[in-house]
Amino acid sequence: MKQNSLYSNTTKILFVAALLLAAALVIVSFSGCGNSTGSQSLKEKAVTWENIISNDSTSVIFFAGGCFWGTEHFFKQVDGVTATEVGFANGHSENPTYDDVIRKETGYAETVKVTYNPKKVDLSLLLDLYFLTVDPTSLNRQGNDVGDQYRTGIYWTTDQQEPFVKERVKAESAKHSEPVVVEAIPLKIYYKAEAYHQAYLDNNPGGYCHINPALFKVAKAANKKK
Repeated sequence: MKQNSLYSNTTKILFVAALLLAAALVIVSFSGCGNSTGSQSLKEKAVTWENIISNDSTSVIFFAGGCFWGTEHFFKQVDGVTATEVGFANGHSENPTYDDVIRKETGYAETVKVTYNPKKVDLSLLLDLYFLTVDPTSLNRQGNDVGDQYRTGIYWTTDQQEPFVKERVKAESAKHSEPVVVEAIPLKIYYKAEAYHQAYLDNNPGGYCHINPALFKVAKAANKKK
């Protein structure tokens, strides 16, 4: 009887463990960028159009494409991109934290700051690559992530970039029967996100990403000299 009782208790324990594992898998499968717990206080200097440095070998443009983890990792692959950083763009509060952006009406979009060498990679290529990663007709939603912080947008920082962005969005609109809702406006204000979010997929391989991983290889090969 004691042996049967032992087997019964073991069976119950294994059954409960299986249920917990299944529940965990369900949670992971429905996870999104907004489920992160990596928030912390920041005192970052606001970045605006006026204080961005641009010259013959350095240009900066900002891409909002849903969860910024995947978008940053995507652009890091492109030859000619010299730096990437994730943050929050074009909202109306001061020094927003990640928790502020996902839980309060701050007006900010999760955004990737892309610094590139225009002598090595054309802005037109970066724009083409960006549109591979988003559904341009989806308003305030990309992948599992829903909310105005996940809206799509391209925010330029120089007068020279403006016509390229507008023409590319116009060309994209011609491909769709539904309206393209990608913002095409200048950068107004930007704050860097917490350190936890920087290079997130490098530091957390296999972490959540709304972008098809196959596109990372596309980005890596896009500007390679043949």
